[in-house]
Amino acid sequence: MKVGFIGLGRMGAAMAANLLKAGHEVTVYNRSPDKARALSALGARVAASVADACRGDAIITMLANDEAVDSVAFDDGGVLASVASGGMHISMSTISVALSARLSAAHTAAGQRFIAAPVFGRPEAAAAAQLFIVAAGARAAVDACAPLFSAIGQRVFNLGDEPSAANLVKLSGNFLIASVIEALGEAMALIGKARIDQRSYLDLLTSTLFNVPLYKIYGGLIVERNFEPAGFAAPLGLKDIRLTLAAAEELQVPMPLASLLRDRFLTLVARGGEAMDWSAISQLSAQDAGQERQLP
Repeated sequence: MKVGFIGLGRMGAAMAANLLKAGHEVTVYNRSPDKARALSALGARVAASVADACRGDAIITMLANDEAVDSVAFDDGGVLASVASGGMHISMSTISVALSARLSAAHTAAGQRFIAAPVFGRPEAAAAAQLFIVAAGARAAVDACAPLFSAIGQRVFNLGDEPSAANLVKLSGNFLIASVIEALGEAMALIGKARIDQRSYLDLLTSTLFNVPLYKIYGGLIVERNFEPAGFAAPLGLKDIRLTLAAAEELQVPMPLASLLRDRFLTLVARGGEAMDWSAISQLSAQDAGQERQLP
């Protein structure tokens, strides 16, 4: 397929590279042109503008937040103004439910197709084409994306016709991941203060009660204090928890744990942790317990 790709951070660059490796004709655009050079060497065409990237069968956006997606989509010369009638916009960013609904309505009014397809997986999974894709939109449109999704992910979960459902599920998933990080941080602070070896403790947890990738990945980061470079930066974690709370308020669903997590991320960022992985909130528990484990 001929596909445009906008947003070449660590996740986006890896996803675009896998599309190229799968034989798709890819045009890339990024506000910082330097990020497109490595993909150009793999065969990507580098677009000079957003509009220039929107001339294929589909355009994929993989951007950091609502503000970036809103600008790329709605500005003059943006995605909505540039995608042909019947063309597809595949939003793979983690964005608010409200923005997803707005994008869906705007694309429908323009005679275009909109698919929300956020992903679960860190940059390593993106590089290995092992992402999990949460997709929602008109069934025919989601089915048309199959060749693209198969190039970047290991499984697609179709959540129906309403695109914003995929975004709500993605936010709920990130809330659960953050909850695991906070719980692990508190447990590790307890074990560490008792002078019990945390590596042995993690081995016990992941061999018995929690023999799942999530505990192994984040438990390893916490025990080794491996928070830089960030696979998913703390400000993005703060953003996602805020979006989760906004969706919960709209639906009148109290989420007291999410409120706690918002404050944990806010504390981490306020203490200078902007460049750290979001798993660094785990160290706040150790500091609260009086352990001399200051953040790097």
